[in-house]
Amino acid sequence: MKRLSLIAVLAGMVAGCVAPPAPQAPAPPPELSILPYAQARVAGVVVSSQYDLSAWVKGGFHPSAAPKDTDAGTATPITDDGYFLTADHVVRKAAEGHIHLLYGRGKNHQRCHARLVWHDSQDDLALLHAPIVTPAFYRFSPPEQALAAGTPIFHGGLTTGLRSEYGVLNRRIGPERFFTPSRRLSLSIALQPGDSGGPVLDRYGQLLAINSSVEFLVPLETPIFTESTAMRPNVRALMKIIDRDRRR
Repeated sequence: MKRLSLIAVLAGMVAGCVAPPAPQAPAPPPELSILPYAQARVAGVVVSSQYDLSAWVKGGFHPSAAPKDTDAGTATPITDDGYFLTADHVVRKAAEGHIHLLYGRGKNHQRCHARLVWHDSQDDLALLHAPIVTPAFYRFSPPEQALAAGTPIFHGGLTTGLRSEYGVLNRRIGPERFFTPSRRLSLSIALQPGDSGGPVLDRYGQLLAINSSVEFLVPLETPIFTESTAMRPNVRALMKIIDRDRRR
């Protein structure tokens, strides 16, 4: 994992100054301003054997003070009462340590421990719950809606998201049925470590999927980006898991 770049972004969350790089090549404009919309919903997840990370956070996430066993990525708020999706591989060491959740930016950011509610290693999805109110969250695109190849997308991963760069879905995704399993989406955006667990959005700001992985060809030791993948859960099944957890 490229820890330095991700640590810098986490520090920016606390300072409230995550500055996007220069805009990339022009792309289809979204129907609303996706960048500030995603920035208002930014969240990070850190897994560590250390129970208290407050000194590291207050020190601006300085690399020299980072726990040696830290795994980190992006979290995606999906309800107003503290439920987040992320990639399962981001929290794979949760049983050996503690899950720390960072939600919001600048003076409004909140830090707390989170609980692993559910996970699926095969589909690289995990559901977390943090004991905080999360008024800025994402709503899924309608389950019955098909997604055409070429659909414009934006992603909100902490490392390379939150900037004026858009991509497209590489392949069509059909509508969700009652027993539809989680589905893998192919994206034209090259992800980086730290983006895992972040939201993939359509041009209306609706949540399509959760960032998972990136694939490269390596002919003659020269990596060539092929595609990134994201996972879309069965939305109805996921909401049932959340409803059951609320009643626990």
